[in-house]
Amino acid sequence: MSQTKFFQNSVFIQETASIVGPKEADGPISGYFDRKLEDDLLGQKTYELAESKLHALTIRLLLNKAKLNEKDIDLCIGGDLTDEIYCSNFAMRDFDIPFLGMYSACATFGATLISAALYIYSGQMNKVVCSTTSHFSSAERQYRFPLEFGNQRTPLAQWTVTGCGASLLNNKEGHIKLESATIGKIVDFGVSDVNNMGAAMAPAAMKTILSHLEETSRDADYYDLIATGDLGDGGLQLLKEIAKDEGIRFDKTNCTDCGILIFNREAQKVGQGGSGAGCSSAVFNGYIYNKMIERQYRNVLLVPTGALISKTSSLQGQTIPGIAHAISFERI
Repeated sequence: MSQTKFFQNSVFIQETASIVGPKEADGPISGYFDRKLEDDLLGQKTYELAESKLHALTIRLLLNKAKLNEKDIDLCIGGDLTDEIYCSNFAMRDFDIPFLGMYSACATFGATLISAALYIYSGQMNKVVCSTTSHFSSAERQYRFPLEFGNQRTPLAQWTVTGCGASLLNNKEGHIKLESATIGKIVDFGVSDVNNMGAAMAPAAMKTILSHLEETSRDADYYDLIATGDLGDGGLQLLKEIAKDEGIRFDKTNCTDCGILIFNREAQKVGQGGSGAGCSSAVFNGYIYNKMIERQYRNVLLVPTGALISKTSSLQGQTIPGIAHAISFERI
C-alpha cells in the first residue's frame, strides 16, 4: 500500500504564525518570525508553563492574523516534547476548540499537517490549526540534566529550539497548497548515542524521501527546496552520503535542514544546529512559508524528522528509532 496521499487541490494554507526565543531571534532568519521573545520564561514560574504560554500565544496570533474566532476552527492538532505533551494540553485550556494531542518527537509538526490534511480532504472539516512547540530549558532538563548542572555538550549534540509555529489549513483559499504527503515508517539502524540524534534520524529521512520520490514518480530536482526537520549539520551530511548510495543526488536541489537554517552554528555555539518539535514548525511557518509567498520557492518538500527516545528507553540502553514524514507544498 502506498505511503503517499494526494490531496487534489483541496487543502491550502490560509495563514501561519511563528514565535521564537531570544537565541533564535539572534539567528540568520530572525526577520521572518512574527514575534521574538526577550524573556524565554515569559513571566511564568517554570519553563514548562512558559512553553505552554508560548504555544497559546502562537495559536492566538494565528487566529488574529487570519481574522477568525475560536468558533470558526473545527480542530486544533498539536504537540511538544514534554511528558504527556504537558505544554500543549495546558495551552489548550485557553481555547474553546476541539483538540487532538499528537506526539512524533521532533517530527510532530509533520504528523499534525498530514492528519489535518486528511480530515480536510475527506470533507469532514474545513479549518484546522496545526501547531507544535519546544523549549530549550524544558527539553534540556527532561532529556539530559538540570540546567544548574552546567554539563558540557558533546560535538554531535544539537540545541533544542525555543519556538512555536502554527499553520491554519482550509479547503478553499490560500496561495500555498498541500499537494501530497508521505507518512513515514520507523527505522532503527542501531544508534544508541542520545547525543547523536542526527545519525538516528537520517536513515528514516532517507527512507521517507525515497518512498515519496518513487510514489510520486519525481526526481529530487522537482523541488526547489528539500528541508529536513532536525538532522543538524552532521545528520544532513550523513543523509546526503546515504542518498548517493541510493543513486540520488541533491546537486540541483537546495537540500538543507531547519536546524541549520535557524542558527549560526559557530557564532551561537549550538553544536550541530537546532532540533525540537518547534524547530521545523517555526522555520516553516516563518521562513519557508514567506519565501514561498515571495515566489522564491514554488515546490517545497518539508521532511520533519524525529528521534523516538524516552527517558526510560535511554536508561534501559535501547537504541533510537527514527521517524520522518514528508509534505509536498506548491505555490499557486
